[in-house]
Amino acid sequence: MKQDISQFVPLSPAAFHILLALAGDELHGYGIMQEIVQQSAGKYRLGPGTLYDNLQRLMEKGLIEEAARRSGATDPRRRYYRLTALGRRVLSTEVERLEGMLQEARTHLRALKPRRT
Repeated sequence: MKQDISQFVPLSPAAFHILLALAGDELHGYGIMQEIVQQSAGKYRLGPGTLYDNLQRLMEKGLIEEAARRSGATDPRRRYYRLTALGRRVLSTEVERLEGMLQEARTHLRALKPRRT
């Protein structure tokens, strides 16, 4: 039975960016922070406290999980994270929701008549 995705959306900006960062590959915490900065062209940054609080919540909800330790990793203390199948569905649902909001906003903006000043 598929889980009801509606209970997870809308995502907070931090959760959205974390899931998006993990959509491509397994990453450790610092790697997630770097990926978020890169994907947002430097406009969104997470501090360690926000990152790790969100990682914990996302794991509790089953959206991400800790990946197996990588062989040859330079620091054995690093924990790697990856999206679960549920996390991937939630991220996809959130992207669709945001696309719908943008489309609606564009429609309303086009309908607005310029104000005379």
